[in-house]
Amino acid sequence: MTKTVSFITENFDKYDPNSIDSYLNINGFTAVRKAITTLSSGEIINIAKSATIKGRGGAAYDTGRKWGQAAAVQGDNKVVICNADEGEPCTFKDRSILSKDPFRLIEGMIIAGYTVGAQNGYIYLREEYRHLKSLIKNAIKETMEKGFLGKNILGTNFSFHIHLHSGAGAYVCGEGSTLIESIEGKSGRPRIKPPYIKECGLFQLPTLVNNVETLAAVTAFIQNGTDDYIKYGTKLSPGTKIISLAGNVNKPGTYEIPFGITLREIIYDIGGGVVDNNKLKLCQLGGASGTIGSDSILDTPYTYEDLEKVGLIVGSGGILVVDDRTRVIDFVKSIQDFFIHESCGKCTPCREGNRQIAKIIDRFVQGTSGVNDLDTAERFANIMKNCSFCGLGETAQNVLLSAIKIFPDEFKRLEAVGK
Repeated sequence: MTKTVSFITENFDKYDPNSIDSYLNINGFTAVRKAITTLSSGEIINIAKSATIKGRGGAAYDTGRKWGQAAAVQGDNKVVICNADEGEPCTFKDRSILSKDPFRLIEGMIIAGYTVGAQNGYIYLREEYRHLKSLIKNAIKETMEKGFLGKNILGTNFSFHIHLHSGAGAYVCGEGSTLIESIEGKSGRPRIKPPYIKECGLFQLPTLVNNVETLAAVTAFIQNGTDDYIKYGTKLSPGTKIISLAGNVNKPGTYEIPFGITLREIIYDIGGGVVDNNKLKLCQLGGASGTIGSDSILDTPYTYEDLEKVGLIVGSGGILVVDDRTRVIDFVKSIQDFFIHESCGKCTPCREGNRQIAKIIDRFVQGTSGVNDLDTAERFANIMKNCSFCGLGETAQNVLLSAIKIFPDEFKRLEAVGK
């Protein structure tokens, strides 16, 4: 099996991202032409379903199903939002698409708009990617000048406009409804559901929200066909995934891999192994909200179903490698500090749960933990998981809960020190 592939990333470093003419020279906008002039909305939805591509922002919701639901919502004015917030630590694959292939993303947004019947699209760009604003603005401008955006695209009755909106650096704005609140000029806090975004989203209009990689992937398999896409991967997890490999590895970076290769192959063959030949202590998948695993899971295939069996997730595609120079409790503390900083404070389980758990973790770090501290932290973590208002609070304690399960001896030693 090939370790890395170039399907979604096939255009990387093959054209000048500042020039639409350069993009057209490598058959750019073939997918838009094909979609708008030869395919119906239903046919595009069926293509997405046949590719069985799951949303690449972390939630893994089936894209074809999501587009079908959005298209079925009645409304003369709909919206497509590209979630380019990418605030998940150890996740930077969307940045690679934005910087190396912005026109492919724009194609995906146009196709999504045509499919669901939207007239406007918004790219929500994280504040830390502000250096990419001029690149994206130029791509939008040149696309409009060439007639692929604006009124009556390619001589059809379809009109679509794309707008760029910058976030302010809040992790919680990666959640769909929170992102929408931010675009509307409000504080970034999640909405109550229902009503759902597909029915009442941005400016109370029917809204489709997709991740950067998801939209780029749709462009790729509309252009090249789903057969070329699903020849990669496995039966239950077909296709490819762009991953962000980071931490204590020799070759960190963005890689497109076929589903089915093992974590060992990703870390040691693609990533060149652990730095200085140190022993791998743990790896975290899916960003800060993802769970962790020890070296015992290295031979697990990187698929949705196989990772789930060992308590891990694909999530955003981040893979963080941590070697044995780091204590588990210190790693847990770094994640806890992050979530305290990023919690929006709207709901009590997340706001107070994070704060109280942080105090307990600090006692473990300092060697002053009490007899019941671990049980209390675990109880609070489960309350957060089951009662928090949005995904941040529900997943903030994934690291703690998985660490307690996988490295119980580490906590027992620390408890002994505290006594």
